[in-house]
Amino acid sequence: MKVGISQTNRTWIVAIILLIGIIGTILVNLNLGVIRIPPLEVVKTFLGHGDDYNSMILMQFRLPRIVIAILIGAAMAVSGAILQSITHNELADPGIIGINAGAGFSVVLYIYLFQNSLSELTTTSIFFLPLTALTGSLVAAVLIYLLSWKNGISPIRLILVGIGINSAFAALIIMFQLKMDPTDFTRAQVWLSGDIAGTDWTYVLALLPWVLIFIPLALYQSNVLNALQLGDDVAKGLGSRVELNRFGLLFIAVALAGSSVAVGGGIAFVGLVTPHLSKKLVGVSHYAFLPITALLGSLLLLVSDTIGRNILSPSEIPVGLIVSLVGGCYFVYLLMKS
Repeated sequence: MKVGISQTNRTWIVAIILLIGIIGTILVNLNLGVIRIPPLEVVKTFLGHGDDYNSMILMQFRLPRIVIAILIGAAMAVSGAILQSITHNELADPGIIGINAGAGFSVVLYIYLFQNSLSELTTTSIFFLPLTALTGSLVAAVLIYLLSWKNGISPIRLILVGIGINSAFAALIIMFQLKMDPTDFTRAQVWLSGDIAGTDWTYVLALLPWVLIFIPLALYQSNVLNALQLGDDVAKGLGSRVELNRFGLLFIAVALAGSSVAVGGGIAFVGLVTPHLSKKLVGVSHYAFLPITALLGSLLLLVSDTIGRNILSPSEIPVGLIVSLVGGCYFVYLLMKS
């Protein structure tokens, strides 16, 4: 009983530390930028006593971007955690195995066929993009699953097939990008690298339902994930409908990744790094592991966006490149370790 209480306390302590880190990063993010706003002015603005100029910068530009970073970070992290658990593969990540690329291709195809320009997306289109991305990511996930299956799914086979699917979708994306005008080609390339600049409250509202629905669903399935971690035979002995549950969890992971790509582009490695760090902090039980992973993902993306916005100010580095710099090194470390 003492072990359980100790583990619960540890989870709460880690969660509180991460929340403090997120709040601190939000405050820094509101203050820094091309136009710096003193902390006191930030507080005054949120209390309704600031000037209109500061209010516009904070409420229409910085705050929506912060919320988007929190939502995408949590969604990508939980998606990666689910994929790693159901495939028993430490290297599974929606960006590495091609799910992000499938979502990105479907979004680029939709824009090419129906919108003609990335800079002229209507409100309806912005809300439709997550559904479009879900279609592409589902196609990629089914292809990966089918091609990886050979008397079960081998972790190495999954990664190799995923890399191949990723490359195929990347080639298709380039083909349609080449048909765009130079401005849209550049915008699409930046967006696909993982970029949340230019997002506003419309994008927040487009992504929010997906996160509010599918992350709680993932948490609700924690007992199923714990059973699957023990192996298919043991899970069946515990009464779990293994393949049905695996497909349901795969859909949750794909929905979270696809909707995130629709808003923030192909941000990779968040789903790779955060589950590993979370397991080291609170253990492998998904009841504690998934919430901490979500918080870690939000913090990682917030910090990365803060660095990307300010390190070369007034120019910006897309947040996906900052995350890839960290995640790529960690991916190589995991490969060497394995």
